[in-house]
Amino acid sequence: MENIITSKDNPVIKLYQKLSSSKKERLQYGLFVLEGLRIVEDALKEKARVTHLIFTRQAFDKFGDVHLQADLRDTKTLVISNELGNKIASTSSTQGVFAICGIPAERTPVFADNGRYVVLFGLQDPGNAGMIIRTADALGIDGIFMCGSCDLYSPKVIRSTMGSVFRENIYITADEDELFDVLKKGGVATSAAVIDTDAEKVTECGFERRQAVFIGNEGNGLPDEVARRCDRRVTIPMNGTINSLNAAMAAGILMWELKKQAPFR
Repeated sequence: MENIITSKDNPVIKLYQKLSSSKKERLQYGLFVLEGLRIVEDALKEKARVTHLIFTRQAFDKFGDVHLQADLRDTKTLVISNELGNKIASTSSTQGVFAICGIPAERTPVFADNGRYVVLFGLQDPGNAGMIIRTADALGIDGIFMCGSCDLYSPKVIRSTMGSVFRENIYITADEDELFDVLKKGGVATSAAVIDTDAEKVTECGFERRQAVFIGNEGNGLPDEVARRCDRRVTIPMNGTINSLNAAMAAGILMWELKKQAPFR
């Protein structure tokens, strides 16, 4: 096979490494990276703007037909040495399939009738964020708002979503006032998830009309002032002396309760 790239100084490889390691570079270029066969296939299937496909020589021999599954007129395909693939990989046992993808343009939220939403407020763990996005996709949650949370387009978050990032409606804002204004104008009732026995038990409260539940930081939960701005406070009843759950687990339970009172889409 000819034209196998072996140098880490190749412009595309240098760009890939910049995007992989730096949020600043991702924002500057409007691009992020993918690693792994499945998530690259999902990106192509969902018609994401894939600018580059990168295969190691070994991966191209094994998975090369992935680049035939979509219209790639605007996508460049590169084959690199297996050694170079190991150098740019962020996983210990890489499949040797990589891509560079365009960050979608900001969208104005569109609220569905009886829509169900989750707000990640100050969430910082990439694994939790990705797992919540994946669970929201599985349960048919209508949209996710991220406010002051970790970078959606970091490799760890993207990998943890298992492709759901391309299917779920995700809105990002750093402005708390803007977030509440958008939800209020959309007619969305808001519930703050808290650890408080005086809050409404999520298993007993009704979720009529449009609803959004706020999930806070892994260690500190929701700031008090944010919880007070929500229409009500809800809590997950727990047994014995347990008083808290992993953020992704708690979010899964709360989203399930939201969906119990709305049809799955």
